[in-house]
Amino acid sequence: MQNSCQLNSTAREYLSTFRCILDEMIQGMTEAERTESISQNFIAQMIPHHQAAIEMSYNILKYTTDAALREIAEGIIEEQTKSIRNMRCIENACGKCSNSERELGQYQCKVDQIMQNMFCRMRCACATNRNNCNFMWEMIPHHRGAIAMSKLTLNFPICSELKPILEAIITSQEKGVAQMKQLLRCLGC
Repeated sequence: MQNSCQLNSTAREYLSTFRCILDEMIQGMTEAERTESISQNFIAQMIPHHQAAIEMSYNILKYTTDAALREIAEGIIEEQTKSIRNMRCIENACGKCSNSERELGQYQCKVDQIMQNMFCRMRCACATNRNNCNFMWEMIPHHRGAIAMSKLTLNFPICSELKPILEAIITSQEKGVAQMKQLLRCLGC
């Protein structure tokens, strides 16, 4: 986190919770059990990713009164809770769709790069006394990571049930990034 000023107690509380959630997400994604199925591996890594977004959204809701940001955070909670539920429903079926060693190696190498970039950008997000801005600076690279992981996964042989979930992630999170970028401008962040 880049500190551009002395943080007040509210910002320190908010950021402390954010860092704990981020650390749990990183651990969950990097330690997810890998199988011979890209579909199942994606699900195993995306569930902790989505869970972190939900927890980060609940965190900002404790601090913000901004109606537009509350709507964004509530939308993240709703969409990503639904996405987790959908992924859990297809997890066993998708585990039966196996990939070659070559496909698995290519996929994991690229997904590891995406995750490391996302982790770095989230850790280095600007930290100020404006928690509304902090949340969006943290969440934009989080969303971009999910978009990149989903687009990558669509380039490989995967179970058919996963494809609409990936497309929904891409659509909703591209929309979320656009909304947050607009709100950052409106708030003068």
